[in-house]
Order: sequence, then C-alpha cells, then structure tokens
Amino acid sequence: MTSSILDWIWSESFWLPQNVTWADLERPPPGEEYPRMRDILYALPLAVCVFLLRMLFERLVAKPCAQILQIQAGVPRQAQPNAVLEKVFQSKACPDTRTLEGLSKQMDWDERKIQRWFRVRRNQDRPSVQKKFCESMWRFTFYLGIFIYAIRHLWVSPWMWDTRECWYNYPFQPLSAGQFNYYVAELAFYWSLMFSQFIDIKRKDFIIMIVHHLATIFLITFSYANNMLRVGTLVMCVHDASDIFLEAAKLANYAKYQRLCDGLFVVFSISFFITRLVIYPFWVVYSVLVESWEIVGPYQAWWLLNGLLLVLQTLHIIWFYLIARIAIKAIFKGKVAKDDRSDIESSSDEEIDSSSGKNPSQTLNPKDNNHTVNPNGDTHNH
Repeated sequence: MTSSILDWIWSESFWLPQNVTWADLERPPPGEEYPRMRDILYALPLAVCVFLLRMLFERLVAKPCAQILQIQAGVPRQAQPNAVLEKVFQSKACPDTRTLEGLSKQMDWDERKIQRWFRVRRNQDRPSVQKKFCESMWRFTFYLGIFIYAIRHLWVSPWMWDTRECWYNYPFQPLSAGQFNYYVAELAFYWSLMFSQFIDIKRKDFIIMIVHHLATIFLITFSYANNMLRVGTLVMCVHDASDIFLEAAKLANYAKYQRLCDGLFVVFSISFFITRLVIYPFWVVYSVLVESWEIVGPYQAWWLLNGLLLVLQTLHIIWFYLIARIAIKAIFKGKVAKDDRSDIESSSDEEIDSSSGKNPSQTLNPKDNNHTVNPNGDTHNH
C-alpha cells in the first residue's frame, strides 16, 4: 500500500521528461554525482540547527550591537487588570463600534477609556524595538552571507551568462559541491523561517508569507529532485539580492538613523524592481518557459514548475505596489512612513488619531511601527 502511494507521488511520467526514469538518475557516469532526493532531507535537522544558531546570534551578537546603538528592550506599560475586557480582548483585540458601545453600557465606562485600555493591552504584547533589531540583523547576516556564496559559485558558471546552458543535456547534469551546499543551506533557512513564522513578529501579510515560504520550499525541493539545480540557483540568488538592503534599512530605522534608513529603502526599492520585476521574469522565468520548451520540451511537472514561478511573480507585483508607496513617501516627504502591512500589534488609525492629536498620515516613530515592507523571504522569502 505504502509502495503504491509513493509510486503515485513520484510518478516518472509526471516529474521527469519523456524517456527518463529515476533509475537513470541513480546511475551517473564515473566521477560525477546526480542529485538524490534522500540527500535533501539533511535540510530538516539542519533547519533546527539554523534556528538554534539564530537564537545564539541574536543573544551574543545582535543584542550587544543593539545596546551599543542604545536600542533598549523597554518595559511596556501594563493594562489595568479587568476580567470583562480581557475576555473580549482574547477574542477580538480591536473591538468594533457596537462592541465598544455594549462594553460602555455594561461597565459604565466612557468609550474613549475602553479604547485606551485596549490600546495599552495590545501594546503590552508588542515586541520591543530591540527584539525587532535582533531579528532583522540575523536575516541581514544570512542574506548577505548566502548571496556572497552564491555569486562566487555562479560567477564561474556558464549558465549565469547563458541561461540556455540550464537545459543542455538536462536532466543529466552533474551536481557540484557548491550547488549542494547552497541548496541545503537555503532550504534549511526557509524551513526555519516556516517554523519561526509562528513565534516571530506577526504582520498583516502573515498568510501571504506562509504561501511564499511553502511555494519556496516546494520549488527548492522539486528542482533538486529532478535536477533543475542550474535554474534553481539563479532563482534563489535573484531573490536574496534585494533582501539585503531591506534588512539593512530596517536596522537603520530601529537605530534611528532616519536618513540612512530612507536611502537604504530607496536602494532596496530599486533593487527589488530590477531583480524581481525585470531579471526574474524576463531572464529566469523566460528561460524556464521558453528556452526549456525549445531544448527539452514540456512535460507534466513542467507546467507545475512554471505555475509556481508565476505565483511568486504575482506576489512580487503585490509587494512592489506596497514598497513603491512607501518609497515615494520617503523621497517626497523625506521619511519612511507607516506601511500598509505593519506589525499586527501596532495601533489602528483611530488610535493614532486619538493619541496626542496627531494626524493619521503623520510619520510614525520607529518604536511604534515596523516601517518597511518585508517581501521575502524571505523572502524570504524563494
């Protein structure tokens, strides 16, 4: 029973080009290696190691850096204990007008006082700026390190300069140590992101990021299993490039270097546009859609692969719309403003209105919001 299910899942007629079998990939020429699916399983225990390494990095490296920059953890104001409001808060952190009116009558409290209680209660659970700084510093370090490693590997690879090389003699292309290390490291990182997504700072695009991570993990695993490593390394490298500037902009934001933050965010916006809306669709996706069709020919998994690549491109367009809005504000108003997918725990527009008489369009303090859009995953994150 188990064997028949596995045979169905790993059907050769689905995953591989015509007249190619899994047995063919198990018999590489002497001195060469082809990818083996079981090897990619190393990424799962490595993901745990990556997560533990992150905890150590944040405690031993990022936190001291935050303290040097005088980014304090801070102690949030505690809401006055109230069983009735706490019960409502557990089911609805931002009560609507009808709920507020009902609570006002039930407790004989002014609605503004109830709104203040909910605002303080929400802020009580918010992560500190120091925690956000540590999280961004870890991502910045990983993206920078893995991007440098990828460029060193790809710079001497012929398929970086001629994408048709990705498909010549496919799928009988040898696996190099650089490709294996890059794949396992990226997959372990995205598995660790997938797990930590539930304990990290929660944002409004939580579901989008889950979809992104799942699509990325599946693409990495799928491309490794059927030896699409050459185009796979290009996809991952393109996605990592702009994330470096995003995390750098966040670090400058949390450290209150506003001009540096604005400049880095504009650089990030430009790099995001170039890598994900120009290079990715017109270089990488074009190669998978057109060049692979010409050289290898389509097969069933080919359609799935291109569908997932186009899902990622759709996410890129959505994210760039959000990024462009913030970048335009940074250029014309001189300061990165509150974004449309800020941390869930941030105050609502109504609360901003009611606090200190500020206008909701006024620029927010870095301590109150995460001002930057996090596209990947990242991406991302792939």
